[in-house]
Amino acid sequence: MTTETRPDSTRRRIGLVLAVAAAVIVVDQLTKWWAVETLSTRTIDVVWKLRLILVENRGTAFSLTQSGGPVITLLALAVVAGLLWYSRGVRSRWGLVALGLVAGGALGNLIDRAFRGDAGFMQGAVIDFIDVQFWPVWNVADMAVSIGAVLLVIVLAFSGDGADADG
Repeated sequence: MTTETRPDSTRRRIGLVLAVAAAVIVVDQLTKWWAVETLSTRTIDVVWKLRLILVENRGTAFSLTQSGGPVITLLALAVVAGLLWYSRGVRSRWGLVALGLVAGGALGNLIDRAFRGDAGFMQGAVIDFIDVQFWPVWNVADMAVSIGAVLLVIVLAFSGDGADADG
């Protein structure tokens, strides 16, 4: 049995993904708490087109639609489960970090859907607050998903296959 397929190696891989995901969730939820507390009565102009403004997004990513909470929830949970499953065979530390970023971002927004509203199953609003005025308003979770996805593509492009054939 090689070190790549040992159970403790698999645990370390999944552990790294979970640690990155947990860090993303904590930062995401803390910044959303700050946004709700601070931006509910004002907008903050930071620099040039960057401003901080409170937006409640009940739709899909980047406010593309205003419905579909339960469907988005199921898709996001399936993605997170798939990422954790896939991480068992990923050899690259950067690949694992990328998977953790995507999983943490997806879960950060799912927490909002679950706990920020009373309109029914997973119908809560995702808190968005970063506005560059030429793109939909977004949050730390969205940033983590986007950065993680780009990083994963880069890792897979430069590593050949990115995962063990049997993983």
